[in-house]
Amino acid sequence: MKIKCEKLVCFILVMLFLSAPVKLISAAETEPGEIKPSELYARSAVLMDADSGRILFAKSGQKERPMASTTKIMTCILALEKGDPQDHVSVSGNSAAQPKVKLGMKEGESYILRDLLYSLMLESHNDTAAAIAEHIGGSLRGFADLMNKKAAAIGCMHTYFITPNGLDARDEGGVHHTTAEDLALIMRYCIMESPEKNSFLEITRTPEYSFSDVSRQRSFTCQNHNTFLKMMEGALTGKTGFTADAGYCYVGAFRQDDRTFIVALLACGWPNAKGYKWSDTRKLMTYGLENYFYQDVAEETESPQITVRNAVSDSFPEKKEVTINLVPAREPPSVLLREGEQIKVKWDVPKSVSAPVEKGDKLGTLRYSLNGTELFECPAAAQREVKERTFSLCMSWLSDRFLFGV
Repeated sequence: MKIKCEKLVCFILVMLFLSAPVKLISAAETEPGEIKPSELYARSAVLMDADSGRILFAKSGQKERPMASTTKIMTCILALEKGDPQDHVSVSGNSAAQPKVKLGMKEGESYILRDLLYSLMLESHNDTAAAIAEHIGGSLRGFADLMNKKAAAIGCMHTYFITPNGLDARDEGGVHHTTAEDLALIMRYCIMESPEKNSFLEITRTPEYSFSDVSRQRSFTCQNHNTFLKMMEGALTGKTGFTADAGYCYVGAFRQDDRTFIVALLACGWPNAKGYKWSDTRKLMTYGLENYFYQDVAEETESPQITVRNAVSDSFPEKKEVTINLVPAREPPSVLLREGEQIKVKWDVPKSVSAPVEKGDKLGTLRYSLNGTELFECPAAAQREVKERTFSLCMSWLSDRFLFGV
């Protein structure tokens, strides 16, 4: 009888457990309206606000992976910054021997650097990348050093370049790799910060380009294979990539109204999944457009007051300290925010300062942050002038009051 009762209790407990509402929580869950990482094909993906560099969405954004021909955006921007567009680029045997996809250069030929940049970015030719690298860096290793120095200067913490074309490679420093966040950061530099950003955009947006070698013995026509340029109105630029190790990769930029977004995708499928990168790109760009808008983040709370020591005041000479308000020295920029996100403002100011104080003097800092990450700062300035209490001012005040009856 006892055994039957125990079985009955166990049965009832199991039925109650099965009938109760159960919510399984996974690491991939996000807030309502957000994209879930599981909804993307790419193993690593990032959506970035190009104006601020802020990451708006990430899926394994800091995971190091090979990046195939998306490498060539770095090759292009370095060639634009360090080379003369009219330079003659000589083709070495090493460059001519690069694997497909290739322009078909021959050893000893010479080309105009500007022409080769269209071959590099529109058709993603590997021999072109090698020839450009040898011309700018003296050798492939020399150019890789330039690439890594530029990546570090941009702020890339998890990127290592070996080849100028993105072919899978390994050396004593590791494998050729980046992360989705770093790749987006490099694209941001190319279109927002580089002194050659306009040239970069002009080249990468060109639908078709024809040229010949310097001797005019051979002619070529390049077609732009960046499908994204025709996929969404506002598409700015982009670069595809594929290798056996990297899979399909893509980095692209999009601008609509006053918003500019960058998407970076790594390991976004392997054959036959060539279209996955376009699906992910559209999804992330659309998510940015529908959810992020610029909002005014001007501080609405009362500005702080600080004490000015040894100051002149209306009650002079009885009072030696006065208080003044601090205000932002300039209008803070608008911030791209999603509904529900709030900027926190912290006034980092001293309790007191010594006179004299001029109107507009920088006396502290306003720090604007979101979710614990500081976005930018603004000087805190004195709202009015405060003179210093000096002996000469005291004597002048006494003379006005007692000698002249002012």
